[in-house]
Amino acid sequence: MSLLWAAVIIVVVTAVAVAAMLLMRRHAPAGGYYDDGDRAAGVFGVVATGFAVLAGFVVFLAFESYDTSRSGAEAEARIVAQQFETAQFLPGPVRRRVSGELVCYARTVVHREWPRMQSGTLDDGPNPWGVAIFESLGKAEPRSPSGQAAFAKYLDERTDREDARADRIHGAEGVIPTPLWIVVFLSAAAVFAFLLMFADSTERVAVQATMMGGVVVVLTSILLLLTFLDNPYHEGAGSLQPVAMQRTLGQLRQEARLVGGVATPCDLRGYSDV
Repeated sequence: MSLLWAAVIIVVVTAVAVAAMLLMRRHAPAGGYYDDGDRAAGVFGVVATGFAVLAGFVVFLAFESYDTSRSGAEAEARIVAQQFETAQFLPGPVRRRVSGELVCYARTVVHREWPRMQSGTLDDGPNPWGVAIFESLGKAEPRSPSGQAAFAKYLDERTDREDARADRIHGAEGVIPTPLWIVVFLSAAAVFAFLLMFADSTERVAVQATMMGGVVVVLTSILLLLTFLDNPYHEGAGSLQPVAMQRTLGQLRQEARLVGGVATPCDLRGYSDV
């Protein structure tokens, strides 16, 4: 969600809430609907505090998932670059094939997996080039000490890469369960409904509008923040982009020139040429 749309939603929801407050004020008795304002304010404090605690917990949960996805994407890109360097110590035919397939892996992440994460259509299946690399490694028979060390190191890096990929994909699934969303929205609605009862026909319009508007701005902003953190791959400000893997692709191009070039079995978007 873009910042513009978020601002529009906040303005519209706040305007509707203020209009509802002023409508209630028109028919409210002098002094408001509560006979004991202090007791009502105390109850409202409990309701508002309950929402604040719940929202804080959910924001922490969602941000932790957001940070895990960001860290996973960066770690995956870094490991792919390390694997490319490790692959240069494998036997000749396997080295050339694995190097090309690693480039295809990175292209697939940027051009195929990322758009599907943004649309929420990415499944739990493996990256096709990750499978191809694994099959290519099965044909490797390193005999030199350096080749055997590189083979063992590559397998360790492969495990780390798959773990990082799982962290990256985790954020696209959404971490906030539906029952928790329901409780959050019900809590926000309770705060809003309770605040409506503070309508007072003797109070100035500006004071009543500011009281309702300030609370609703905060409530709406928190709900929009939760929506963003629950799926950080949606397009818009602050969304996660494949910057790290794009940087890795640039690094691979430079290193490919140093090793005499790499033949990639895919096009620029990661689709197989076969």
